[in-house]
Amino acid sequence: MPENTYVGAIDQGTTGTRFMVFDHAGQVVANAYEKHEQIYPEPGWVEHDPMEIWETTKAVVSRALREAGLDPERLAGLGITNQRETTLIWDEETGRPIYNALVWQDRRTTDRVEEVQADGKVEWIREKTGLECDAYFSATKAEWLLDNADPIKLERIRPNDVRDRAEAGELLMGTVDSWLIYRLTGNHVTDVTNASRTMLYNIREMEWDDDLLEEFRVPSELLPQVRPSSDDAYYGHTDGEGFLGAEVPVAGALGDQQAALFGQACFDEGDAKNTYGTGSFFLMNTGEEPVASDHGLLTTVGFQRSGEPVQYALEGAIFATGAAIEWLEDVELIEDPTETAELARSVDSTDGVYVVPAFTGLGAPHWDGRARGTIV
Repeated sequence: MPENTYVGAIDQGTTGTRFMVFDHAGQVVANAYEKHEQIYPEPGWVEHDPMEIWETTKAVVSRALREAGLDPERLAGLGITNQRETTLIWDEETGRPIYNALVWQDRRTTDRVEEVQADGKVEWIREKTGLECDAYFSATKAEWLLDNADPIKLERIRPNDVRDRAEAGELLMGTVDSWLIYRLTGNHVTDVTNASRTMLYNIREMEWDDDLLEEFRVPSELLPQVRPSSDDAYYGHTDGEGFLGAEVPVAGALGDQQAALFGQACFDEGDAKNTYGTGSFFLMNTGEEPVASDHGLLTTVGFQRSGEPVQYALEGAIFATGAAIEWLEDVELIEDPTETAELARSVDSTDGVYVVPAFTGLGAPHWDGRARGTIV
């Protein structure tokens, strides 16, 4: 990479999108952030507008480059990290979503998950995917979209319903990384870490699993090509006539928690990190073999560098951490998140009072989609 070039990183998160530019020394030379709307149509439902995410992505990229005085042509490559599991379907021809994205926090498919659990398929799914059977993951979200997305929301009305169009290859599905890669390059691609969070991907065979696709009635025609997290062949290039005005390679992608694992230099077996954000996520590198947990942890793909074996990880996922602090603000118990630390230091104990932060069910190790937040 020439000395006068830079690397850009798009961090598309649950509450907003950030773009950062790094120089050869790893120093940040540009940084911009913008929030997007959280949509709650019903209790337990959480949606994002994919077009708003795309517009905010363009806005932060353009603003960061402008404020730093950098020409887009000086970007040697772009990388993407993203909120995982959040799922959307869009029209292959127009590039328009057929419905809002269903966010990882969304619990509307809990009934469907309980059907699968009642059929005794939990261990079967865990063996293939390393995941618990939970509405957190993409499989039941995709199924819901195929069955319930209103065709009237399509930009061009067709007599066929959504599922017919999906089977005809007219629609594309993906997590947020796929959506951004598609908008940037026109290619339908995901990386191994994001694929491993769909509950449709076999992490032992490293391919989409036909049995799981049949179980959740997801046509294979919908699915993106799965590539390593960093790819010397690139995922594609931005359009020279698009918003950047330059052909910049999109060189890699990672789900946000796997990106944190890699970013904290957890390259070796036993290395671990914990991230506190909207939720909390502990990941430990387990090396080149998937390791099963007897304690409610997930087995997942950690990362895969171009031309190298997959590195696996164990993960503990807590759904509401920063989200619980935001709730305190929403109900006007605090005005600023820093007040929580001051309040915690002001007392010696809770006197037996506890908050169960099950705002969107409980993750590891309980995996209880019906659990609700309470004060006891």
